[in-house]
Amino acid sequence: MTTFIGVDLGWYGKPTGLASMETTGSALCLRNIARLQPVEEILAWIERESGTGSAIVAVDAPLVIPNATGIRPAERDLNRDFRRYHAGCHAANLGRPFAANVTNFSRRLESLGFAHGTTIAPRPTGRYQIEVHPHAATVSLFALDRIVKYKRGRRAEKARELSRLRRLILKHLPASLHLPPVPRKGPLKPVEDQIDAVLCAYIGAHWWRWAELRNRLYGDAQTGYIVVPTAALSEPRQ
Repeated sequence: MTTFIGVDLGWYGKPTGLASMETTGSALCLRNIARLQPVEEILAWIERESGTGSAIVAVDAPLVIPNATGIRPAERDLNRDFRRYHAGCHAANLGRPFAANVTNFSRRLESLGFAHGTTIAPRPTGRYQIEVHPHAATVSLFALDRIVKYKRGRRAEKARELSRLRRLILKHLPASLHLPPVPRKGPLKPVEDQIDAVLCAYIGAHWWRWAELRNRLYGDAQTGYIVVPTAALSEPRQ
């Protein structure tokens, strides 16, 4: 059995959404979701959920940042393909205030045995980490002409779009999911983080099942990389 961990990482040390999935027979099932803040608690959760077997940790954050300024080649190439869908990504370089947090998190994953999984074949054994970009993934997976805009705007607008994303995930992703409902009142961010983490975990499963057959790897492990599914509604079955 391979475990798929989704991490919607708090780039600036804020709370992080977490989700774990596993394969049961030919089905992909959601096992657990959480939202934690201290890095030690996040890493301990990942260790518990992944156990000692094969695992993919898919992180929505830049994991490899060698460039002092500017933009990584992976981001430039992804933006060329996805900016038209409003799914471009932010520039990552060592001068950005989040750089130390996210690259340190990646190094901590490496110390736990999660190597960068940029060159895996389909259905590998082993423990890997990958960088993912959920906005671009939704465009590919759900055949959208624009991203689901649940990050900005008035609360009512964000709640409506977050509910739309939740429906798309439940309708289209080939997995047994029990996503938290979008609250009628109060903060949306906790649920948003957890739903994002579920999407990250699914992208990890998609990469594990198909590797570059049905995903695109932007960049590489030396200059920075991002994994994005390319085949709409592909099933990451075992």
